[in-house]
Amino acid sequence: MSSRASVVFAVFPLVIACSARRTVVDPGAPEPPAGEVWLTTAQVTDAKIEVVAVGQQDVSDTILTAGTIALDDQRTGHVFSPVTGRVVEIVAPLGAPVKKGDALAVIESPDIGNAVSDVHKAEADLIATQHDLKRRKELFEQKAGPESDLEASEDSYRRARAELERARQRESLLHVGNVDAVTQRYTLTAPIDGEILARNISPGIEVQGQYAGGTSPELFTIGEIDSVWVLGNVYEMDLARVHIGAPVVVTVVAYPGQEFRGQVDWVSGALDPSTRTATVRCTFDNPGRLLRPMMYATARISVDQKRVAAIPRNALLRLGEAKVVFTQVGASDGRVHFRRAPVDVNEGEASPWLEVKSGVSAGQKVVVNGAILLSSML
Repeated sequence: MSSRASVVFAVFPLVIACSARRTVVDPGAPEPPAGEVWLTTAQVTDAKIEVVAVGQQDVSDTILTAGTIALDDQRTGHVFSPVTGRVVEIVAPLGAPVKKGDALAVIESPDIGNAVSDVHKAEADLIATQHDLKRRKELFEQKAGPESDLEASEDSYRRARAELERARQRESLLHVGNVDAVTQRYTLTAPIDGEILARNISPGIEVQGQYAGGTSPELFTIGEIDSVWVLGNVYEMDLARVHIGAPVVVTVVAYPGQEFRGQVDWVSGALDPSTRTATVRCTFDNPGRLLRPMMYATARISVDQKRVAAIPRNALLRLGEAKVVFTQVGASDGRVHFRRAPVDVNEGEASPWLEVKSGVSAGQKVVVNGAILLSSML
């Protein structure tokens, strides 16, 4: 059965009901002019006809784009191991809330012993060069030693001091976590408050350190998803219409029919040379944590917003090429008068309101529920 036939059958009982009620109207009552329908208040109630007044509304056009849910980088921590070694314990499970400085995992690493011993050796070398430099100065001042020996001793002292600074700097990098020099165990700690969103290690596996010269994998991802980003792409032709603060409505396939509302907070300053699009970032509050990172989304960005006289979208009827609405134009003899009026509206995609160019004016009452029934009675 076609959709048009379904509408007709759905409306037909109401038409019969209204027709039956019209038979009780005084036969001597005047007939409505062409293009108007007159109904008693009881008929209006039974048909559930609703009207609203035309008024000033916020109306906007829209840009439709595909997007991806992403974590807010400013509230996300990526944890790597600075040492190479073996994982002996996982402290924080997936999904666990953590505070900055909380333990995440324990790694047993010879890098800790090497770093500590390097510092001790550098300190000993510095002391030895200091003693040698002192002796060379005394001999030179007493003209018992050549100047070249003093210069060589000074060079050795400077090299030893630089080596100690390097060793201490390397050791300080390890103290980002908790170091146990006796057991040679290093404890990874959380860099920020948040939740364990991803974990890429298990007890017993070997991990590569950041300072070992190889590729160090990310071991933990910590973040908050109470607020997320949606990253979309806007074509060059639409770029001038997208502004910071523009409202955005997002839908995802996981929750059909549900809309999430946010706003544009950043637009890329350069285009992708291959797609000729600019990245647009939108922020969304996510209190129910329904939006998850890496979800695909459809984003509708509102642009060219303005406040104009508008009618609800469901007030508009199409009769062939014509666009019409039904307006309530008064009442007499116990009957409410409705008139069909052609209108010219701007049909945007984002707003539930349609800008009125002509046909009705502010303050007029238009039918938003029951217009199809009225049209069938003409």
